[in-house]
Amino acid sequence: MRYCWCVLLSLICCCAFAQQQRGIASYYARSATGARTANGERVHHDSLTCAHRTHPFGTRLKVSCPATGRTVIVRVNDRGPFVRGRIIDLSWGAARRLGIIALGLAQVTVEPAMPVNYVVLPLDTLHKKVDLPTIYEELEQEVLPIRLKID
Repeated sequence: MRYCWCVLLSLICCCAFAQQQRGIASYYARSATGARTANGERVHHDSLTCAHRTHPFGTRLKVSCPATGRTVIVRVNDRGPFVRGRIIDLSWGAARRLGIIALGLAQVTVEPAMPVNYVVLPLDTLHKKVDLPTIYEELEQEVLPIRLKID
């Protein structure tokens, strides 16, 4: 029984953080401005934000619409959509940039805008001489693929 739970949990994690999703996108109406999102922020129609069921709050997602040939980067700040067949709810501003306002619903591709595996180096380590290739080689042995992000 314990083995079944481990397999199920692994499967859920793999599905939740799949690199790319294809499906239907919808968007919030302009009248939703001022409403609270799941993370406590207020919706603003011009913001480039979205609702996604599984990605953590703050994750930046690249949303592409093949029908219009446009792409936009949005930040997850809400949960949803809770309608079968839809994978993402976009803010009105993001939908406008994608060119899907007149369509209402559109087929899109969603993927993380930044790789999931990256390392954040604190600023206090940068006042010393830091040999980034050495750090990269040390980390490369532990986790592949890896990206360095310096804050």
